[in-house]
Amino acid sequence: MGRFAADVQAHFRERLATLAPDFDWTTEHRIGRTPVDVAGESATRLVVVELEWRRADPADNTAKLFRHLAEDVLAGRVDVFQLFTRYYDLANGGVSSKRENAEFVGRTAATTFNGFQYHPLEFELDPPKRGTERPAGWRAVADTAARNVRDRI
Repeated sequence: MGRFAADVQAHFRERLATLAPDFDWTTEHRIGRTPVDVAGESATRLVVVELEWRRADPADNTAKLFRHLAEDVLAGRVDVFQLFTRYYDLANGGVSSKRENAEFVGRTAATTFNGFQYHPLEFELDPPKRGTERPAGWRAVADTAARNVRDRI
């Protein structure tokens, strides 16, 4: 993970800690052997947030995460949020099949396993390529996404 992605991840965790203080928010939380970008835990709930920047196969990320969650004995509700950057948007409208596949896996897992919820959300940012400048307004984009997560938990 690049420095910018780590900074966004840390900022996102800080915003969620302010917006949803009933959860203990951390970065790089492990679900099985898989680290997730941001997670919040309470006595009865686990909230997991994956930021999808430019992953070649985000469906693999979704499947792996739900597989590990299903293997763990978890008490309470689990909400999985997968935030997609504009990288997955198509120029002619709509989203890429990569994103569609990830959402299909997430929705299928959520209907298969009791207590799991899946939430695909927009992360309105064009992720920069390594070595390029950070997009202007990235903090505001992260703040909006954090509010969208909070509104669904």
